[in-house]
Parts: sequence; C-alpha cells; structure tokens
Amino acid sequence: MKKISLLVVTLITMASCQQTQKIAFVDNSKLINEYQEKIDVEAKYKTMIEASNKNTDSLAQAFQAEYQEFQAQASKMPQDKAQARYQQLGQKQQMLQQQIQMGEQQITLQSQKEIDSLISKVRKFVKNYGETNAYDYILGSNDAGSVMYGKDADDLTETLIKALNDSYKK
Repeated sequence: MKKISLLVVTLITMASCQQTQKIAFVDNSKLINEYQEKIDVEAKYKTMIEASNKNTDSLAQAFQAEYQEFQAQASKMPQDKAQARYQQLGQKQQMLQQQIQMGEQQITLQSQKEIDSLISKVRKFVKNYGETNAYDYILGSNDAGSVMYGKDADDLTETLIKALNDSYKK
C-alpha cells in the first residue's frame, strides 16, 4: 500500500512539473522563396545577368566580325604577318573569354553574398518572432525531412511570410 501511495504521489509530482511547450514549424523553402526581398534580389541579378549576356553577345559579334575580316584578307597577306595576326586574335579571344568569365564570377559572388545575408536575416527574424510570441521551438521543414509531419495549426509558414514581407515593406 505504501508503494502504491508513493507511486501515485510521484506521478502527480512529475505531472505537475511538466510544462507544455509551444512548438511550431515553418517550410524553409517556401518561407525564403516567397519572401519579397529575395524575389527583388533575384530580379536585380536577373537584370544584371541579362545585361552581361547582351554585352557578351556584342563582344562576341565584334570579335567574330574582326576574325572573319582577317580570314578574308589572310590569303593576301605574307605568311609571317598572317601568322602574327592569327596569334593576336587568339590572345584577344582568350582575354575576352577571361573578361567574360570574371564578370560572371563577380555577379555570382555578389548574388551569393546577398542571398547568404538574406538567409541570415530571415533566421534572425524567425528567432525574434519565436521569442516575441513565446515559442519554445520553431522547427524548419524541408525536403530532407527535418519535420516529417506537423499539424496544419502549427505551421507558421504563411504567418512568417506575411510578417517578413510586411517588415521588408517598412
């Protein structure tokens, strides 16, 4: 009898000590992809890439025209001058390719730096949102399965997207 009483007291004590935790989750991909600032950043870099591609196309066309002109005149040139001009054009082509590649790398690095900064900003926002709204945990859901199931009522994705976008507009 004493053991049963002790067990009951222990269970009641443990039950009273337990706290309910406030837990929610968010779809990471959707949160980032529907964040207006990310959409704006992507649009900015899309414009930069299109401008770079137009520049690349015009440089390629100018070089192609120069090369075709050389080919038309090469048969009339002395062999040594034609060979020297051919080498010059080869060097010019390499320099143009390097210039194009460096421009593309610069755009890629700038874009990645901005996206990384944006992701960090979203993480801080979610953390602050969790603290402000008394969440113990806000879990991230993704294709890798960090949250395999959650009640729709515990999904904060739409709420956070709206809050993030409202914050961005300010």
